[in-house]
Amino acid sequence: MFNSNKIPLACMLGLALAVPVGASSAETFSPYVDTEGKISLPQDFRLRMVHLGSWFVPEGDASGFHDVYTEAASATAYRASGKFPDGATLVKELRASDSADYTTGKGVHSASTRIKQWFVMVKDAKGRFTGNPTWGDGWGWALFKTNAPEVNASKDYQADCLSCHLPAKETDLVYIHAYPTLSGAR
Repeated sequence: MFNSNKIPLACMLGLALAVPVGASSAETFSPYVDTEGKISLPQDFRLRMVHLGSWFVPEGDASGFHDVYTEAASATAYRASGKFPDGATLVKELRASDSADYTTGKGVHSASTRIKQWFVMVKDAKGRFTGNPTWGDGWGWALFKTNAPEVNASKDYQADCLSCHLPAKETDLVYIHAYPTLSGAR
């Protein structure tokens, strides 16, 4: 016979096994952040994440295509609430550009295979890493160079990152107007 008293016990046991004993919120809120706040560059993000949008910068050190990605669940949550959820990851990949004449026009720019660098931001709505200089203003901040993609080249987000993002302070330091995926635009 079926015993309905065993259902709550089975549910509690399942939850206990799903969350490791002693797991902190830092351990579970993002797969790209360790317990000390070290951010990792997500692997194979072009296949595992959704493309939010792109920027094209024609000249200067940051010239080329700036392609931005996030998790599908983070984009869906943003569409519903207008905010990035805790643990959302934004990856911006900077690629050099090539130019050539095609049937579509002369001097057409396309992204090359040469990657310049990656920027990664991880939403931290709870302020988990207050003593870590790469965390603050609701985000974790990282810069990865192609010669050492496992090392965060940013040492202090206030000195290395924040000045570029301050103009977007009204939209949580993210330039969302270039990301049609967040609005659901076709």
